[in-house]
Amino acid sequence: MALQLPAFAYAHPDDLLASALDSDHEPLIVALDSITDPRNLGAIVRSAAAFGGHGVLIPERRSAGMTAAAWKTSAGAAAHIPIARATNLNRTLRTYADAGLTLIGLDGNSTTSLHDVPDLSGPVVLVVGSEGAGLSRLVREACDYLAAIPISKSVESLNAGVAAGIALYEISRQRAQRLD
Repeated sequence: MALQLPAFAYAHPDDLLASALDSDHEPLIVALDSITDPRNLGAIVRSAAAFGGHGVLIPERRSAGMTAAAWKTSAGAAAHIPIARATNLNRTLRTYADAGLTLIGLDGNSTTSLHDVPDLSGPVVLVVGSEGAGLSRLVREACDYLAAIPISKSVESLNAGVAAGIALYEISRQRAQRLD
């Protein structure tokens, strides 16, 4: 017996932005720059859904797609949060910035700690780079802020999925504090 499932239905990046802007809480979108491991994609989708993200943006090329492995790792969260595919990630990020969202890139070499980035409680696109090379040059240049997650010097870096989860928690924590 074989089961054939239809291809994953990606959202359009413009629809993802419109939905986030129309929401009753501040926009939060996670953009992935060349994440190639489908398990990292699934984990990031799950964290985005858990911490109030409006969606996940991935590039069409040089990126993992919503495969069975990504879906399984998302533990079903992919059914509750839109995932959009951008033909040109950098152009889409500029469009999001023009719409008023702050682009915050995770960069382990940044001298700015994530919790020191001003107003994480506002409209944000969290940009997560690839597992090896991090953010590409053009995406890095598009970001308003580059921020690091403080970790022990005995560890070189965090897995992209773990880093995204920690960053999304910090954004969620700051947003909850603002509402108090």
